[in-house]
Amino acid sequence: MSSQPETSPEKQPPARAPGLLRSSGLVGVMTMLSRVLGLVRDMVIARYFGAGAGADAFFVAFKIPNFLRRLFAEGAFSQAFVPVLSSYRENHPVSDVKRLVDAVAGSLGLVLLGITLVAMLGAPLLTAVFAPGFLGDDVKFALTSDMLRITFPYLLMISLTAFAGGILNSYDRFAVPAFTPVLLNLAMIGAAVYLSPLMSEPVMALAWGVFIAGALQLFFQLPFLMRLGLMPRPRVDYQHEGVSRILKLMVPALFGVSVSQINLLLDTVLASFLQTGSVSWLYYSDRLSELPLGVFGIAIATVILPSLSRKHAAASTDQFAATLDWAVRAVLIIGVPSALALGLLAEPLIATLFHYGEVTDRDVAMSAQSLRAYSAGLLAFMVIKVLAPGFFARQDTRTPVKIGIIAMMANMVFNLALIVPLAHAGLALATSMSAWLNAVLLWRGLKRQGAWQSQPGWPKFLAQIGLANSVMVGIILWLNMPVMRWLSADGIERSQHMGMLVVAGGGAYFVVLALAGVRVRHFRQR
Repeated sequence: MSSQPETSPEKQPPARAPGLLRSSGLVGVMTMLSRVLGLVRDMVIARYFGAGAGADAFFVAFKIPNFLRRLFAEGAFSQAFVPVLSSYRENHPVSDVKRLVDAVAGSLGLVLLGITLVAMLGAPLLTAVFAPGFLGDDVKFALTSDMLRITFPYLLMISLTAFAGGILNSYDRFAVPAFTPVLLNLAMIGAAVYLSPLMSEPVMALAWGVFIAGALQLFFQLPFLMRLGLMPRPRVDYQHEGVSRILKLMVPALFGVSVSQINLLLDTVLASFLQTGSVSWLYYSDRLSELPLGVFGIAIATVILPSLSRKHAAASTDQFAATLDWAVRAVLIIGVPSALALGLLAEPLIATLFHYGEVTDRDVAMSAQSLRAYSAGLLAFMVIKVLAPGFFARQDTRTPVKIGIIAMMANMVFNLALIVPLAHAGLALATSMSAWLNAVLLWRGLKRQGAWQSQPGWPKFLAQIGLANSVMVGIILWLNMPVMRWLSADGIERSQHMGMLVVAGGGAYFVVLALAGVRVRHFRQR
Protein backbone atom coordinates (compact mmCIF):
# COMPACT_ATOMS: atom_id res chain seq x y z
CA MET A 1 0.00 0.00 0.00
CA SER A 2 1.62 3.20 -1.11
CA SER A 3 1.84 6.08 1.27
CA GLN A 4 0.28 9.42 0.43
CA PRO A 5 2.69 12.12 -0.76
CA GLU A 6 3.93 14.32 2.04
CA THR A 7 2.76 17.53 0.37
CA SER A 8 -0.90 16.62 0.15
CA PRO A 9 -2.07 16.96 3.76
CA GLU A 10 0.16 19.98 4.39
CA LYS A 11 -0.64 21.94 1.25
CA GLN A 12 -2.55 25.07 2.05
CA PRO A 13 -6.09 25.15 0.70
CA PRO A 14 -6.56 27.54 -2.19
CA ALA A 15 -8.20 30.73 -1.07
CA ARG A 16 -10.09 33.11 -3.23
CA ALA A 17 -8.09 36.27 -3.34
CA PRO A 18 -9.90 39.50 -2.51
CA GLY A 19 -10.56 41.84 -5.42
CA LEU A 20 -7.63 44.01 -6.40
CA LEU A 21 -9.77 47.14 -6.21
CA ARG A 22 -11.03 46.24 -2.73
CA SER A 23 -7.55 45.35 -1.49
CA SER A 24 -6.03 48.50 -3.03
CA GLY A 25 -8.79 50.55 -1.43
CA LEU A 26 -8.13 49.00 1.98
CA VAL A 27 -4.39 49.63 1.73
CA GLY A 28 -5.11 53.12 0.39
CA VAL A 29 -7.34 53.99 3.35
CA MET A 30 -4.76 52.78 5.86
CA THR A 31 -1.99 54.57 3.98
CA MET A 32 -4.10 57.73 3.81
CA LEU A 33 -4.40 57.65 7.60
CA SER A 34 -0.63 57.26 7.85
CA ARG A 35 0.07 60.02 5.33
CA VAL A 36 -2.35 62.45 6.98
CA LEU A 37 -0.69 61.82 10.32
CA GLY A 38 2.64 62.20 8.51
CA LEU A 39 1.59 65.66 7.42
CA VAL A 40 0.53 66.45 10.98
CA ARG A 41 3.95 65.21 12.09
CA ASP A 42 5.68 67.49 9.58
CA MET A 43 3.50 70.41 10.64
CA VAL A 44 4.56 69.83 14.25
CA ILE A 45 8.24 69.59 13.25
CA ALA A 46 7.93 72.76 11.18
CA ARG A 47 6.26 74.62 14.03
CA TYR A 48 8.87 73.56 16.60
CA PHE A 49 12.04 73.55 14.49
CA GLY A 50 11.32 75.46 11.24
CA ALA A 51 13.88 75.14 8.44
CA GLY A 52 17.02 75.98 10.40
CA ALA A 53 20.27 74.16 11.10
CA GLY A 54 18.73 71.75 13.64
CA ALA A 55 15.98 70.72 11.21
CA ASP A 56 18.49 70.26 8.39
CA ALA A 57 20.63 68.05 10.64
CA PHE A 58 17.70 65.87 11.69
CA PHE A 59 16.37 65.44 8.16
CA VAL A 60 19.77 64.13 7.04
CA ALA A 61 20.07 61.85 10.10
CA PHE A 62 16.59 60.50 9.42
CA LYS A 63 16.94 60.32 5.65
CA ILE A 64 20.00 58.03 5.68
CA PRO A 65 18.36 55.04 7.47
CA ASN A 66 15.04 55.90 5.85
CA PHE A 67 16.67 55.81 2.43
CA LEU A 68 18.26 52.44 3.19
CA ARG A 69 14.87 51.21 4.41
CA ARG A 70 13.26 52.06 1.09
CA LEU A 71 16.20 50.83 -0.90
CA PHE A 72 16.68 47.59 1.02
CA ALA A 73 13.67 46.60 3.12
CA GLU A 74 10.72 47.95 1.14
CA GLY A 75 12.61 47.93 -2.13
CA ALA A 76 14.97 45.13 -3.05
CA PHE A 77 14.11 42.75 -0.22
CA SER A 78 10.33 42.94 -0.58
CA GLN A 79 10.49 42.65 -4.35
CA ALA A 80 12.68 39.55 -4.04
CA PHE A 81 11.07 37.95 -0.98
CA VAL A 82 7.38 38.16 -1.90
CA PRO A 83 7.69 36.32 -5.28
CA VAL A 84 9.79 33.55 -3.69
CA LEU A 85 7.41 33.23 -0.73
CA SER A 86 4.42 33.20 -3.12
CA SER A 87 6.09 30.44 -5.14
CA TYR A 88 6.67 28.39 -1.97
CA ARG A 89 3.09 28.96 -0.88
CA GLU A 90 1.82 27.82 -4.29
CA ASN A 91 4.06 24.78 -4.75
CA HIS A 92 5.30 23.62 -1.33
CA PRO A 93 3.80 22.34 1.93
CA VAL A 94 3.35 24.62 4.93
CA SER A 95 6.38 23.09 6.66
CA ASP A 96 8.63 24.24 3.82
CA VAL A 97 7.14 27.74 3.94
CA LYS A 98 7.85 27.86 7.69
CA ARG A 99 11.45 26.74 7.17
CA LEU A 100 11.91 29.47 4.53
CA VAL A 101 10.54 32.13 6.90
CA ASP A 102 12.84 30.97 9.72
CA ALA A 103 15.92 30.93 7.46
CA VAL A 104 15.20 34.38 6.02
CA ALA A 105 14.56 35.86 9.49
CA GLY A 106 17.88 34.58 10.85
CA SER A 107 19.97 35.39 7.79
CA LEU A 108 18.43 38.84 7.28
CA GLY A 109 18.62 39.71 10.99
CA LEU A 110 22.32 38.85 11.26
CA VAL A 111 23.25 40.99 8.23
CA LEU A 112 21.19 43.93 9.45
CA LEU A 113 22.66 43.75 12.94
CA GLY A 114 26.17 43.91 11.51
CA ILE A 115 25.32 46.84 9.23
CA THR A 116 23.70 48.72 12.11
CA LEU A 117 26.67 48.34 14.46
CA VAL A 118 29.15 49.42 11.79
CA ALA A 119 27.01 52.43 10.84
CA MET A 120 26.67 53.58 14.45
CA LEU A 121 30.44 53.42 14.92
CA GLY A 122 31.04 55.21 11.62
CA ALA A 123 28.31 57.86 11.96
CA PRO A 124 30.66 60.80 11.25
CA LEU A 125 31.89 59.10 8.08
CA LEU A 126 28.31 58.49 6.92
CA THR A 127 27.48 62.13 7.60
CA ALA A 128 30.47 63.22 5.55
CA VAL A 129 29.42 60.96 2.67
CA PHE A 130 25.72 61.82 2.60
CA ALA A 131 25.96 65.50 3.62
CA PRO A 132 29.46 66.67 2.62
CA GLY A 133 28.27 70.26 2.66
CA PHE A 134 28.02 70.02 6.48
CA LEU A 135 31.80 69.52 6.84
CA GLY A 136 32.32 73.27 7.03
CA ASP A 137 29.84 73.64 9.90
CA ASP A 138 31.14 71.91 13.03
CA VAL A 139 27.90 72.30 14.99
CA LYS A 140 25.63 70.98 12.25
CA PHE A 141 28.03 68.12 11.41
CA ALA A 142 28.37 66.98 15.04
CA LEU A 143 24.61 67.22 15.64
CA THR A 144 23.87 65.15 12.54
CA SER A 145 26.40 62.47 13.56
CA ASP A 146 25.00 62.25 17.10
CA MET A 147 21.43 61.90 15.85
CA LEU A 148 22.46 59.32 13.25
CA ARG A 149 23.72 57.01 16.01
CA ILE A 150 20.24 57.09 17.49
CA THR A 151 18.25 56.84 14.26
CA PHE A 152 20.26 54.16 12.46
CA PRO A 153 18.95 51.18 14.51
CA TYR A 154 15.61 52.10 12.93
CA LEU A 155 16.90 50.38 9.78
CA LEU A 156 17.29 47.06 11.63
CA MET A 157 13.84 47.23 13.19
CA ILE A 158 11.97 48.54 10.16
CA SER A 159 13.61 45.99 7.85
CA LEU A 160 12.35 43.18 10.07
CA THR A 161 8.99 44.95 10.06
CA ALA A 162 9.04 44.91 6.24
CA PHE A 163 9.89 41.19 6.38
CA ALA A 164 6.85 40.56 8.59
CA GLY A 165 4.74 42.77 6.33
CA GLY A 166 5.86 40.83 3.26
CA ILE A 167 4.57 37.61 4.83
CA LEU A 168 1.24 39.22 5.73
CA ASN A 169 0.85 40.74 2.26
CA SER A 170 1.57 37.37 0.64
CA TYR A 171 -1.35 35.96 2.60
CA ASP A 172 -3.60 38.89 1.62
CA ARG A 173 -3.45 40.48 5.09
CA PHE A 174 -2.83 43.95 3.68
CA ALA A 175 -4.36 46.14 6.40
CA VAL A 176 -1.85 45.48 9.19
CA PRO A 177 1.35 46.38 7.23
CA ALA A 178 -0.43 49.40 5.75
CA PHE A 179 -1.43 50.65 9.22
CA THR A 180 2.00 50.13 10.78
CA PRO A 181 3.56 53.46 9.57
CA VAL A 182 0.95 55.29 11.66
CA LEU A 183 3.03 54.35 14.70
CA LEU A 184 6.07 56.20 13.33
CA ASN A 185 4.10 59.40 12.98
CA LEU A 186 2.54 59.11 16.43
CA ALA A 187 5.92 58.45 18.04
CA MET A 188 7.56 61.43 16.35
CA ILE A 189 4.68 63.77 17.17
CA GLY A 190 4.85 62.67 20.81
CA ALA A 191 8.62 63.14 20.88
CA ALA A 192 8.42 66.66 19.41
CA VAL A 193 5.67 67.80 21.78
CA TYR A 194 6.54 66.06 25.03
CA LEU A 195 10.19 65.00 24.86
CA SER A 196 11.85 68.00 23.19
CA PRO A 197 11.20 70.44 26.10
CA LEU A 198 13.08 68.03 28.39
CA MET A 199 16.26 67.90 26.33
CA SER A 200 19.21 70.32 26.26
CA GLU A 201 19.21 70.02 22.44
CA PRO A 202 15.46 69.85 21.66
CA VAL A 203 15.82 68.51 18.11
CA MET A 204 17.46 65.33 19.53
CA ALA A 205 13.99 64.31 20.70
CA LEU A 206 13.04 63.62 17.09
CA ALA A 207 15.88 61.10 16.76
CA TRP A 208 14.65 59.25 19.85
CA GLY A 209 11.14 59.34 18.43
CA VAL A 210 12.41 57.50 15.33
CA PHE A 211 14.10 54.85 17.50
CA ILE A 212 10.97 54.27 19.58
CA ALA A 213 8.84 54.07 16.45
CA GLY A 214 10.99 51.28 14.98
CA ALA A 215 10.41 49.09 18.03
CA LEU A 216 6.67 49.81 18.09
CA GLN A 217 6.24 48.96 14.40
CA LEU A 218 8.08 45.64 14.69
CA PHE A 219 6.29 44.34 17.78
CA PHE A 220 2.89 45.45 16.47
CA GLN A 221 3.00 42.93 13.60
CA LEU A 222 4.21 39.87 15.53
CA PRO A 223 0.80 38.80 16.94
CA PHE A 224 -0.62 38.69 13.40
CA LEU A 225 2.22 36.43 12.26
CA MET A 226 1.40 34.15 15.20
CA ARG A 227 -2.19 33.89 13.98
CA LEU A 228 -0.92 32.70 10.59
CA GLY A 229 1.31 30.16 12.28
CA LEU A 230 4.34 31.81 10.68
CA MET A 231 5.98 33.45 13.68
CA PRO A 232 9.68 33.17 12.78
CA ARG A 233 12.18 31.22 14.82
CA PRO A 234 15.33 32.81 13.36
CA ARG A 235 17.85 30.36 11.94
CA VAL A 236 20.93 31.47 10.02
CA ASP A 237 21.01 29.36 6.85
CA TYR A 238 22.48 31.01 3.77
CA GLN A 239 22.52 27.61 2.01
CA HIS A 240 18.72 27.35 2.06
CA GLU A 241 17.46 27.22 -1.53
CA GLY A 242 14.88 29.97 -0.94
CA VAL A 243 17.39 32.26 0.80
CA SER A 244 19.84 31.79 -2.10
CA ARG A 245 17.13 32.72 -4.60
CA ILE A 246 16.20 35.81 -2.62
CA LEU A 247 19.83 36.95 -2.38
CA LYS A 248 20.35 36.46 -6.11
CA LEU A 249 17.25 38.53 -6.84
CA MET A 250 18.11 41.21 -4.29
CA VAL A 251 21.55 42.19 -5.53
CA PRO A 252 20.41 43.68 -8.85
CA ALA A 253 17.06 44.78 -7.40
CA LEU A 254 18.92 47.12 -5.04
CA PHE A 255 19.36 49.40 -8.06
CA GLY A 256 16.34 48.54 -10.15
CA VAL A 257 13.48 49.14 -7.74
CA SER A 258 14.73 52.17 -5.82
CA VAL A 259 16.28 54.48 -8.39
CA SER A 260 13.90 57.26 -7.41
CA GLN A 261 15.05 56.95 -3.78
CA ILE A 262 18.71 57.08 -4.80
CA ASN A 263 17.93 60.20 -6.81
CA LEU A 264 16.22 61.83 -3.83
CA LEU A 265 19.23 61.06 -1.65
CA LEU A 266 21.55 62.57 -4.26
CA ASP A 267 19.38 65.67 -4.03
CA THR A 268 20.11 65.80 -0.29
CA VAL A 269 23.85 65.42 -0.86
CA LEU A 270 23.94 68.29 -3.35
CA ALA A 271 21.49 70.39 -1.33
CA SER A 272 23.87 70.24 1.65
CA PHE A 273 26.17 72.53 -0.39
CA LEU A 274 23.39 75.07 -0.93
CA GLN A 275 22.16 77.74 1.47
CA THR A 276 20.79 76.73 4.88
CA GLY A 277 17.18 75.62 4.54
CA SER A 278 17.59 73.86 1.19
CA VAL A 279 17.46 70.37 2.73
CA SER A 280 14.32 71.30 4.65
CA TRP A 281 12.62 72.87 1.61
CA LEU A 282 13.21 69.70 -0.38
CA TYR A 283 11.99 67.59 2.53
CA TYR A 284 8.69 69.44 2.98
CA SER A 285 7.92 69.44 -0.75
CA ASP A 286 8.92 65.78 -1.11
CA ARG A 287 6.60 64.85 1.75
CA LEU A 288 3.66 66.52 0.02
CA SER A 289 4.38 64.84 -3.30
CA GLU A 290 4.60 61.48 -1.50
CA LEU A 291 1.02 61.74 -0.23
CA PRO A 292 -0.66 60.61 -3.46
CA LEU A 293 2.31 58.39 -4.29
CA GLY A 294 2.00 56.53 -1.00
CA VAL A 295 -1.77 56.41 -0.80
CA PHE A 296 -2.37 55.18 -4.34
CA GLY A 297 0.85 54.25 -6.16
CA ILE A 298 2.42 52.20 -3.38
CA ALA A 299 -0.97 50.78 -2.34
CA ILE A 300 -1.61 49.40 -5.82
CA ALA A 301 1.97 48.12 -6.11
CA THR A 302 1.68 46.39 -2.73
CA VAL A 303 -1.47 44.57 -3.80
CA ILE A 304 -0.46 43.55 -7.33
CA LEU A 305 2.97 42.06 -6.51
CA PRO A 306 1.59 38.94 -4.72
CA SER A 307 -1.15 38.70 -7.37
CA LEU A 308 1.31 38.93 -10.27
CA SER A 309 3.64 36.45 -8.57
CA ARG A 310 0.85 33.88 -8.21
CA LYS A 311 -0.27 34.40 -11.80
CA HIS A 312 3.28 33.95 -13.05
CA ALA A 313 3.65 30.79 -10.96
CA ALA A 314 0.37 29.51 -12.45
CA ALA A 315 1.47 30.52 -16.00
CA SER A 316 -1.55 32.81 -16.44
CA THR A 317 0.00 35.11 -19.05
CA ASP A 318 -3.22 36.84 -20.11
CA GLN A 319 -4.26 37.54 -16.53
CA PHE A 320 -0.76 38.79 -15.75
CA ALA A 321 -0.97 41.32 -18.59
CA ALA A 322 -4.53 42.32 -17.64
CA THR A 323 -3.44 43.00 -14.05
CA LEU A 324 -0.60 45.27 -15.18
CA ASP A 325 -2.94 47.15 -17.50
CA TRP A 326 -5.47 47.53 -14.68
CA ALA A 327 -2.77 48.91 -12.35
CA VAL A 328 -1.60 51.56 -14.83
CA ARG A 329 -5.16 52.75 -15.49
CA ALA A 330 -5.86 52.93 -11.76
CA VAL A 331 -2.70 55.02 -11.28
CA LEU A 332 -3.68 57.42 -14.08
CA ILE A 333 -7.12 57.98 -12.55
CA ILE A 334 -5.51 59.40 -9.41
CA GLY A 335 -2.00 60.36 -10.52
CA VAL A 336 -2.88 62.87 -13.23
CA PRO A 337 -5.23 65.06 -11.12
CA SER A 338 -2.88 64.79 -8.13
CA ALA A 339 0.09 66.05 -10.15
CA LEU A 340 -1.94 68.93 -11.62
CA ALA A 341 -3.31 69.93 -8.21
CA LEU A 342 0.13 69.89 -6.56
CA GLY A 343 1.53 72.09 -9.31
CA LEU A 344 -1.35 74.57 -9.27
CA LEU A 345 -1.64 74.76 -5.48
CA ALA A 346 2.01 74.57 -4.42
CA GLU A 347 2.11 77.76 -2.31
CA PRO A 348 -1.41 77.31 -0.89
CA LEU A 349 -0.65 73.74 0.22
CA ILE A 350 2.72 74.62 1.78
CA ALA A 351 1.20 77.65 3.52
CA THR A 352 -1.82 75.74 4.82
CA LEU A 353 0.23 72.89 6.24
CA PHE A 354 3.54 74.43 7.33
CA HIS A 355 3.36 78.25 7.51
CA TYR A 356 3.33 78.43 11.31
CA GLY A 357 5.85 79.04 14.05
CA GLU A 358 9.40 79.09 12.66
CA VAL A 359 8.41 78.77 8.98
CA THR A 360 8.71 82.08 7.09
CA ASP A 361 7.11 83.43 3.89
CA ARG A 362 10.41 82.75 2.12
CA ASP A 363 10.37 79.12 3.29
CA VAL A 364 6.91 78.74 1.76
CA ALA A 365 8.02 80.22 -1.56
CA MET A 366 11.17 78.09 -1.72
CA SER A 367 9.37 74.87 -0.79
CA ALA A 368 6.70 75.63 -3.40
CA GLN A 369 9.36 75.83 -6.12
CA SER A 370 10.61 72.30 -5.43
CA LEU A 371 7.04 71.00 -4.96
CA ARG A 372 6.15 72.12 -8.48
CA ALA A 373 9.26 70.40 -9.78
CA TYR A 374 8.38 67.16 -7.96
CA SER A 375 4.78 67.34 -9.19
CA ALA A 376 6.07 67.21 -12.77
CA GLY A 377 7.37 63.70 -12.05
CA LEU A 378 4.66 62.45 -9.69
CA LEU A 379 2.88 60.40 -12.35
CA ALA A 380 6.19 58.84 -13.40
CA PHE A 381 6.97 57.89 -9.78
CA MET A 382 3.57 56.18 -9.51
CA VAL A 383 3.92 54.36 -12.84
CA ILE A 384 7.35 53.05 -11.81
CA LYS A 385 5.80 51.60 -8.66
CA VAL A 386 3.32 49.51 -10.65
CA LEU A 387 5.54 48.59 -13.60
CA ALA A 388 8.52 47.35 -11.57
CA PRO A 389 6.50 44.48 -10.03
CA GLY A 390 5.90 43.26 -13.60
CA PHE A 391 9.59 42.32 -13.70
CA PHE A 392 10.06 41.20 -10.11
CA ALA A 393 6.99 38.95 -10.09
CA ARG A 394 8.69 37.03 -12.92
CA GLN A 395 11.96 37.08 -10.93
CA ASP A 396 13.62 39.22 -13.60
CA THR A 397 15.82 41.71 -11.80
CA ARG A 398 18.42 42.27 -14.49
CA THR A 399 16.27 44.38 -16.80
CA PRO A 400 15.21 46.92 -14.11
CA VAL A 401 18.84 47.19 -13.03
CA LYS A 402 20.00 48.21 -16.48
CA ILE A 403 17.17 50.71 -16.69
CA GLY A 404 17.88 51.98 -13.18
CA ILE A 405 21.53 52.62 -13.91
CA ILE A 406 20.62 54.57 -17.06
CA ALA A 407 18.10 56.67 -15.11
CA MET A 408 20.53 57.31 -12.26
CA MET A 409 23.27 58.48 -14.59
CA ALA A 410 20.78 60.72 -16.38
CA ASN A 411 19.71 62.16 -13.02
CA MET A 412 23.27 63.18 -12.19
CA VAL A 413 23.63 64.90 -15.56
CA PHE A 414 20.31 66.71 -15.02
CA ASN A 415 21.39 67.69 -11.48
CA LEU A 416 24.62 69.26 -12.65
CA ALA A 417 22.84 71.08 -15.48
CA LEU A 418 20.02 72.48 -13.32
CA ILE A 419 21.51 73.12 -9.86
CA VAL A 420 23.21 76.37 -10.87
CA PRO A 421 20.24 78.14 -12.51
CA LEU A 422 17.49 76.67 -10.28
CA ALA A 423 19.30 75.72 -7.01
CA HIS A 424 17.25 73.25 -4.90
CA ALA A 425 14.32 73.34 -7.34
CA GLY A 426 16.69 72.20 -10.09
CA LEU A 427 17.52 69.10 -8.02
CA ALA A 428 13.82 68.28 -7.71
CA LEU A 429 13.23 68.84 -11.43
CA ALA A 430 16.18 66.57 -12.31
CA THR A 431 14.65 63.81 -10.18
CA SER A 432 11.34 64.16 -12.02
CA MET A 433 13.01 64.07 -15.43
CA SER A 434 14.96 60.92 -14.59
CA ALA A 435 11.78 59.32 -13.22
CA TRP A 436 10.07 59.81 -16.59
CA LEU A 437 13.03 58.23 -18.35
CA ASN A 438 12.87 55.30 -15.92
CA ALA A 439 9.10 54.81 -16.39
CA VAL A 440 9.27 54.89 -20.20
CA LEU A 441 12.12 52.38 -20.29
CA LEU A 442 10.32 50.02 -17.88
CA TRP A 443 7.18 50.13 -20.03
CA ARG A 444 9.16 49.51 -23.19
CA GLY A 445 10.95 46.57 -21.55
CA LEU A 446 7.69 44.93 -20.46
CA LYS A 447 6.22 45.43 -23.91
CA ARG A 448 9.23 43.86 -25.62
CA GLN A 449 9.06 40.84 -23.30
CA GLY A 450 5.35 40.37 -23.98
CA ALA A 451 4.40 40.97 -20.33
CA TRP A 452 2.64 44.23 -21.23
CA GLN A 453 -0.32 43.79 -23.54
CA SER A 454 -2.64 46.78 -23.84
CA GLN A 455 -6.25 45.94 -23.13
CA PRO A 456 -9.08 47.42 -25.24
CA GLY A 457 -10.43 50.92 -24.60
CA TRP A 458 -7.31 53.05 -24.07
CA PRO A 459 -8.21 55.94 -26.46
CA LYS A 460 -11.62 56.36 -24.85
CA PHE A 461 -10.16 56.11 -21.36
CA LEU A 462 -7.54 58.81 -22.05
CA ALA A 463 -10.20 61.10 -23.49
CA GLN A 464 -12.36 60.61 -20.39
CA ILE A 465 -9.64 61.49 -17.89
CA GLY A 466 -8.42 64.33 -20.12
CA LEU A 467 -11.87 65.94 -20.07
CA ALA A 468 -12.26 65.46 -16.30
CA ASN A 469 -8.86 66.98 -15.55
CA SER A 470 -9.55 69.99 -17.77
CA VAL A 471 -12.70 70.76 -15.80
CA MET A 472 -10.87 70.30 -12.49
CA VAL A 473 -8.08 72.71 -13.50
CA GLY A 474 -10.63 75.31 -14.56
CA ILE A 475 -12.43 75.06 -11.20
CA ILE A 476 -9.17 75.42 -9.23
CA LEU A 477 -8.00 78.45 -11.23
CA TRP A 478 -11.40 80.09 -10.79
CA LEU A 479 -11.65 79.59 -7.00
CA ASN A 480 -8.01 79.99 -5.95
CA MET A 481 -6.83 83.05 -3.95
CA PRO A 482 -3.70 85.14 -4.69
CA VAL A 483 -0.53 83.86 -3.01
CA MET A 484 -0.18 86.90 -0.74
CA ARG A 485 -3.63 86.28 0.69
CA TRP A 486 -2.67 82.68 1.51
CA LEU A 487 0.43 83.96 3.33
CA SER A 488 -1.43 86.63 5.32
CA ALA A 489 -4.47 84.51 6.24
CA ASP A 490 -4.68 82.65 9.54
CA GLY A 491 -4.74 78.86 9.80
CA ILE A 492 -8.53 78.59 9.94
CA GLU A 493 -9.08 80.68 6.80
CA ARG A 494 -6.42 78.76 4.91
CA SER A 495 -7.87 75.41 5.94
CA GLN A 496 -11.41 76.45 5.00
CA HIS A 497 -10.42 77.71 1.56
CA MET A 498 -8.20 74.70 0.89
CA GLY A 499 -11.04 72.41 1.90
CA MET A 500 -13.36 74.22 -0.53
CA LEU A 501 -10.81 73.87 -3.35
CA VAL A 502 -10.32 70.15 -2.67
CA VAL A 503 -14.05 69.44 -2.50
CA ALA A 504 -14.91 71.57 -5.54
CA GLY A 505 -12.01 70.42 -7.72
CA GLY A 506 -12.16 66.76 -6.68
CA GLY A 507 -15.94 66.68 -6.86
CA ALA A 508 -15.97 68.19 -10.34
CA TYR A 509 -13.32 65.70 -11.49
CA PHE A 510 -15.21 62.61 -10.36
CA VAL A 511 -18.59 63.94 -11.54
CA VAL A 512 -17.20 64.54 -15.04
CA LEU A 513 -15.61 61.08 -15.00
CA ALA A 514 -18.97 59.55 -14.16
CA LEU A 515 -20.75 61.57 -16.85
CA ALA A 516 -18.09 60.48 -19.33
CA GLY A 517 -18.89 56.85 -18.58
CA VAL A 518 -16.18 55.75 -16.09
CA ARG A 519 -17.63 53.38 -13.49
CA VAL A 520 -16.21 51.65 -10.42
CA ARG A 521 -17.17 48.27 -11.88
CA HIS A 522 -14.69 48.86 -14.69
CA PHE A 523 -11.88 48.57 -12.12
CA ARG A 524 -13.10 45.47 -10.32
CA GLN A 525 -10.70 42.60 -10.89
CA ARG A 526 -9.72 39.51 -8.95
